[in-house]
Amino acid sequence: MSTLTSFFGSRKGIVSVGLFIGAVAALLQKLGNPANMGICVACMERDIVGALGFHRDGVVQYIRPEIIGLVLGAMLAAFLFKEFKARTGSAPIVRFVLGFFAMVGALVFLGCPWRALLRLAGGDGNAIVGLLGLSAGIGAGSLFIKSGYSLGANKKTYSIVGFILPAIMIGLLLLLLFAPKLPTGTVFFSVKGPGSQHAAIFFSLILASAIGFFAQRTRFCTMGAIRDVILIKDFHLLSGIIALVIGAFVTNLIFNQFNPGFENQPIAHTDILWNFGGMVLAGIAFSLAGGCPGRQLFLSGEGDGDAAVFVIGMFSGAAFAHNFTAASTPAGPGLWGPASVIVGLIVCVIIGFAMREKIT
Repeated sequence: MSTLTSFFGSRKGIVSVGLFIGAVAALLQKLGNPANMGICVACMERDIVGALGFHRDGVVQYIRPEIIGLVLGAMLAAFLFKEFKARTGSAPIVRFVLGFFAMVGALVFLGCPWRALLRLAGGDGNAIVGLLGLSAGIGAGSLFIKSGYSLGANKKTYSIVGFILPAIMIGLLLLLLFAPKLPTGTVFFSVKGPGSQHAAIFFSLILASAIGFFAQRTRFCTMGAIRDVILIKDFHLLSGIIALVIGAFVTNLIFNQFNPGFENQPIAHTDILWNFGGMVLAGIAFSLAGGCPGRQLFLSGEGDGDAAVFVIGMFSGAAFAHNFTAASTPAGPGLWGPASVIVGLIVCVIIGFAMREKIT
């Protein structure tokens, strides 16, 4: 175990995991997932929310086994390496709000940081704008951190707390496998659009579980990668992010999935302002919450109840974004997308200023 721990903590470890994630994401596209969306935490959580009927956008409804696998894989790693610790109490309602607006921002851009990287690796030039916005948002969040922003420390709690989100994931897996059809229409499964495109459940679950396992061991985090460069000039996590892009790019070339350009990119729009603005909001929300959406899932698998609250906040944000036409489509931002981003930015800035500890 100590040898494995040393490897996962090394530069070779984080680069290997980044290459693995990128290659697997591109492979999942080949196996049936939507183009440039082998793994997207925001999009896939949005699809789950739709499958449960919390929004009724019929083209994005499916219980994505990738999300389930990410949590359960991380939980398995945490148990094997004795890192599963139930904990909570670090400003949970604030984390909920940050998760909510992080999802709104991501759905205005049409992708989480992982998908932004995968879109770039697939040739989508609009992803560059999104990544610049993400970096700007993380930079703003880093300024709050430097000025004393903190959500406070969490504390050990009852073990059952740490099992709640993994238990929800198992419940979702059962709904996916048995696909009950209730009188209300749930569970919903898209018959067209991105929600109808998916790899076989077995492959998605196994591959995502492997990602969750390795990412938990390496502390893989897209937000943390940029934050560490800004705050402490540490490029360890960033090397994993670069490796992800390379892994996805090479795999896309192998499978003839690379399509360079800005126009007619899959599940993307070309509005520069709101591609940038949406990811500024997502970036600052992830930064203030202490992790990207993938990292929040991995922490939830370790027993972190506060990260689980952030995840639930993202689920709620997805329902809001589609019910209130804030989510974008390939035609451009939704009717209330820009206003939602502005409100989200105002809320995040207020949180950033209001939750600063006095530095002595």
